[in-house]
Amino acid sequence: MHAIYQYQEFFVDYLVKQTISKEPKNLYEPIEYIVSLGGKRMRPVLTLMTAEVFDVSYNEALPAAMAVEIFHNFSLVHDDIMDDAPLRRGQETVHEKWDLNTGILSGDAMLILAYQYFERYEPNTFRELAKLFSKTALEVCEGQQWDVDFEQRNDVTIPEYLKMIEYKTAVLVAAAMKMGAIVAKTSDENANLIYDFGLQLGLAFQLQDDYLDAFGDPETFGKQVGGDIIENKKTYLYLKALAHSDDEKAKQLKDLFTTQPADSTDKIEIVKDIFNNSGASKETQDAIEMYTLEAFKTLDKMDISDEKKLSLRTFGENLMGRKV
Repeated sequence: MHAIYQYQEFFVDYLVKQTISKEPKNLYEPIEYIVSLGGKRMRPVLTLMTAEVFDVSYNEALPAAMAVEIFHNFSLVHDDIMDDAPLRRGQETVHEKWDLNTGILSGDAMLILAYQYFERYEPNTFRELAKLFSKTALEVCEGQQWDVDFEQRNDVTIPEYLKMIEYKTAVLVAAAMKMGAIVAKTSDENANLIYDFGLQLGLAFQLQDDYLDAFGDPETFGKQVGGDIIENKKTYLYLKALAHSDDEKAKQLKDLFTTQPADSTDKIEIVKDIFNNSGASKETQDAIEMYTLEAFKTLDKMDISDEKKLSLRTFGENLMGRKV
C-alpha cells in the first residue's frame, strides 16, 4: 500500500503519457484541457488503492482509473453547460472557452473514450468493468435529472434528496472502488463490500460538501462559501431546517429561497442562522458521522488484513476531516 499522495502521483504520471490529442483539434483539445485542470483525483486514486487492498499492483488498475477520471470530467463538462457555469477549478469552463456545441460534442467523445480504456483488459474483466460502468453512468444521469427537477419543486423530501446525492455523487465513488476490486479479481463478496464502503463514504462526502458550502472557511474552501444558498439549492441543511423550524421561520426560509439579491451577504447570514438555530447544522454533522461509521462497519466483514482495513479507515477519516 502507498500513501494517497503517491497514488495521485502515479495516476498523473500515467495521465500525462496518454495521447488524447488527435484530429479534429476542436473535439480533442477541450478534452485534454478539462482533464488537465487537475483536482484531487480522488476517484482514480480509489481505484488504484483498492486494487492494492486486494493484493494487485496499482499498475494493473491504471486504465480503469483513467476511465473513471475521464467519465467524471465528462459529467463536469455537461453539468457546467446545464448550470451555465463560467468557471471550473478556477479556469474557464469548456463551453465558455470554446462554445456550447463543442462542450456537448467533446463531452460525448469523453464518454466513449472512457469505455475504450476497459478494452485494455482481458474479456472477463472487460465485461465486468463495462457492466458496472454502464449501470453507474446511467445512475449518475438519473441523479443529475433529479437535481434539476428538485429546483422546481417545493415538496422535496429528505429520502428523495439522499437518493439524489447517492446517484449523482456516491455511486461513482463506490464504482471507482469496485473497479479496483474487479481488476484484482477478488471475491464477489469483497467487491460488493468495497462498493458499499464507497457508497456510504460518498454519501458522507456529499453531505459534508453541503455543510462546508455554508460553514466552510472562505480561505480554504476553494469556492464561494454560501454558493448553495445563493442558488437556492434545497440541500440536506435546508430540508432539515424546514422540518425543524416553526411556521414563521419556515416561511422566512422558503421566502428567502425564492430570491436572488444582487448582494447576497445578508441572505447568507440569515439562512445560516436558521440552519444553526433549527438544529439542522448539528443534524447534518450527525448524518456525516453516521454514514462514515456505516462505511467503517463494512471493513469488519472484508476478507483483508487488519493493516489494510486500517489504511481504508484512515483514508475515510482523513476525507471526513477535510476543511476544503
